[in-house]
Amino acid sequence: MLTNIRQISVTEYHKMVEMGIFHPEERLELLSGQIIKMAAKGTAHEAAITRIQRILNQRLGDQVLIRTQSPITLDDFSEPEPDVAVVKTNILDYEDHHPQPSEVFLVIEVADSSLKYDREVKSLVYAKSGIIDYWVLDVNGRKLSVYRDPHIKGYQSESILGENLTISPLAFPGCEIKIRDFLRKV
Repeated sequence: MLTNIRQISVTEYHKMVEMGIFHPEERLELLSGQIIKMAAKGTAHEAAITRIQRILNQRLGDQVLIRTQSPITLDDFSEPEPDVAVVKTNILDYEDHHPQPSEVFLVIEVADSSLKYDREVKSLVYAKSGIIDYWVLDVNGRKLSVYRDPHIKGYQSESILGENLTISPLAFPGCEIKIRDFLRKV
């Protein structure tokens, strides 16, 4: 690891955005103090996000707030924009802050071209911040990687589930979801 790299804080990142340093259409997120350019969104990726959002809204209703591609603040140096974040309801709908790890029930990333990055880089950042339930939906492989039991060195539990299985978010064990429902019909 290089030691002469200067990390950018969330506060500095926000100031850069406010100053218009980045083009408004640029898709960026801050991870571990580095500004990361996010991959372009393909149709399979977007469709999966839509299906996930619809299913979670149907199953969890007003118990939670479903945020798609919106920031969550993990610490002073990371503010990713996960594809789906299931968070606690908030009377202000998070107008005064982005959800923080203690307010997040579940994070889901949809991977078509970003599978390795989501499984190796993002999982470590989410684990270090204490996100208790992290899923990566592999739309090409038609599988769901499930990460639980966060630790400073990464998740202690990782499972890869095929599309014929079901899953429940840790915070909502009665909410059973067929993994294939998140995927394109074949």
